[in-house]
Amino acid sequence: MKKIIVFVLVVNFAFAQQHKRKLVWEENFEGTKLNEKNWNFEIGDGCPNCGWGNNERQLYTKQNHSIANSQLIITAKKEGDTYTSTRITTKGKKEFQYGRFEARAKLPVGQGIWPAWWMLGSNISEVGWPKSGEIDILEYVGKEPHMIFTSLHTQDSHGNTVNTKKTRFETIEEGFHIYAVEWTEDKMEFYVDDILVYTFQPENKTEAIWPFNQPFYFIVNMAIGGNFGGPEVDDAILPQDFIVDYIKVYQ
Repeated sequence: MKKIIVFVLVVNFAFAQQHKRKLVWEENFEGTKLNEKNWNFEIGDGCPNCGWGNNERQLYTKQNHSIANSQLIITAKKEGDTYTSTRITTKGKKEFQYGRFEARAKLPVGQGIWPAWWMLGSNISEVGWPKSGEIDILEYVGKEPHMIFTSLHTQDSHGNTVNTKKTRFETIEEGFHIYAVEWTEDKMEFYVDDILVYTFQPENKTEAIWPFNQPFYFIVNMAIGGNFGGPEVDDAILPQDFIVDYIKVYQ
């Protein structure tokens, strides 16, 4: 009997350790309008850093998104000679330090599109980028089908994509998938559908190498073209939808 009791206690302790985080915030995109208590729109073409610093081709508007069926839908279009899309952030409204950050999303497809779900350090207005740090939980570019990119940008890498991994998933364009990062004071672990795809755990955590000891905010957007999306855009694929079902934060 004692052995059975001990075994049950051990199992219960392990279960508790694995599930000790609690859901502290979730965005389920309910209603018919984006909740601007949580989200900001970033409007325009990014001038004076035109193209948001990446030579992107889109104009960001409020009109290229909708809320329907409890989902955020960002639509990339070509209207005349202008490419349009939407970019939203939680800067100054919802910012988090450490935890599990998870989103369920369905990707657009085609040459030239570049959807992303990512985070920037809350001190970016004071220290600039890349000193603020950047966490790219999900990036996908239509010119490289079946590939998911997970990356970190820091002052040590001069903002370049050095701490990064791209992982092939043959059916990533089909249906919804879950993208997540587990962020602690020691390391970053990136997941796609609960598959670990990349770990960043530097031994020397100077400010330049590890700016991840402060709150970060979310960004959801779909860029078109640019340095990463590629100079060529296949207009025939447009419009394309980037659909986000939910975002959840566990701490």
